[in-house]
Amino acid sequence: MPDDDAVARDAAEEQSAFAHPAVRPDATAAYGPHADQVVDFYAPRGGEGPAPLVVVLHGGAWRGPYDRQHITPFADFLARRGFAVANIEYRRGRSPSGPIPAQGGPVAGRWPETFDDVAAALDALPALARAALPVADARRTVVTGHSAGGHLALWAAARHVLPEGSPWRTARPTPLRGVVALAPIADLRAADELGVCSGAVRQLLDAEGPTAAETETRFAERLAHADPAALLPTGIATTVVQGRTDIVVPQAVAEAYADAAAKAGEVVGLTLLEDVGHFPLIDPAADACAVVAEEIAQLAF
Repeated sequence: MPDDDAVARDAAEEQSAFAHPAVRPDATAAYGPHADQVVDFYAPRGGEGPAPLVVVLHGGAWRGPYDRQHITPFADFLARRGFAVANIEYRRGRSPSGPIPAQGGPVAGRWPETFDDVAAALDALPALARAALPVADARRTVVTGHSAGGHLALWAAARHVLPEGSPWRTARPTPLRGVVALAPIADLRAADELGVCSGAVRQLLDAEGPTAAETETRFAERLAHADPAALLPTGIATTVVQGRTDIVVPQAVAEAYADAAAKAGEVVGLTLLEDVGHFPLIDPAADACAVVAEEIAQLAF
């Protein structure tokens, strides 16, 4: 368990990241009929000509109360760095109508809707960007995401290696310059074993069966379709940025993903930031956020 100092530091970092007012987008487009199936676009501030497109997937443990609004200051920060930005919303878990789960709080994710939405958004994005933000150069697309959004970013880049028959599988890789995953829940099995976000992985995969054995079988089956650590190698340049003092998604999760990549014959960049926790990576007031922007620029430009 984290000590009191670590908990206090995490709370202060979270408060700083969430203190920025939401930033209104320059345009919004729908990729489906549901209210959560939308993309907010931010035009690059200053400069002329086409700009690389950064796709942002927000975190929040795939839980309903955490929507894209909390990451809009980060999207604006990237736009001020010269990027065109697409901030994707997706369906997340709902607060339970019945008894609260044993872990407490709202349920994480929706199976399969969370994955349906991320796949549909990425497929629709080039056309949506051409219409809503013509300055965006979809040929130079980098996907980034924070925490649960980091998981979805890695997953979105790995759809071409999903198991045969998966509804989200693509015949070829999504044309990306790369992925920059920020404190991602990158290895679902490792995160589950560590109890990350109070059982969020189990809730995301909705694998509970009538018996313990059937639950574990269903969990393993769904991991094969949802776990970035099981979907390697991708052949797409990937960097993970991780704070060493992160107590929300510990460094061990990022290292487990990097180890899985190495075993699959793929090199994943792992940038470890000293004295940085979970939230500074998306906090425009934090030095770590500038590091993130530079990692994105190295792939995009």
